Amino acid sequence: MTTLQSRPNTALVVIDVQNGVVEGAHQRDTVVANIGGLVEKARREGVPVVWVQHSDEHLVRGSDDWRIVPELTPGEAEPLVEKNYSDSFEDTTLEAVLSGLGAGRLVVVGAQTDECIRSTLHGAIVRGYDATLVSDAHTTEDLTEWGAPPPDKVIAHTNLYWSNHTAPGRTAGTSETKDVDFGGTP
Repeated sequence: MTTLQSRPNTALVVIDVQNGVVEGAHQRDTVVANIGGLVEKARREGVPVVWVQHSDEHLVRGSDDWRIVPELTPGEAEPLVEKNYSDSFEDTTLEAVLSGLGAGRLVVVGAQTDECIRSTLHGAIVRGYDATLVSDAHTTEDLTEWGAPPPDKVIAHTNLYWSNHTAPGRTAGTSETKDVDFGGTP
């Protein structure tokens, strides 16, 4: 269980599901639909949804590429964390937001698997959070041109190693969208 004291709640963390990030991503429509279903489930169950939105020189704040995909709409009361680095905790308000929500367990979805998803998962675990990766609700683009494995292999490998990740006093793991339990542990 989380090593964070007095943080019994779970939060759904939606990372970088932005036009310019997921355009052309592996199984984009399926992944976005899965994320949408989880957002709705979290809202029905009273689980906080925290949105993370990246910007940098390639993803300019305010541009169409920077905007969250039209299929997903953050609620007015749902926190939006802006970031400039892969790890959603790095130089952002994410820790303060999660602390304010009493969240010690994170359910993580979004993009890109091999960059911001992995970095945020590791950032969460080292900070004391339990972290569940939804295995069919994260994606990445094809970077084989630069020597990376194909996106399906990147996703499969990330799911494999996160399902076996361990840390003292914390839990990691994966779950398929249909099996996500916001009240339980991975």
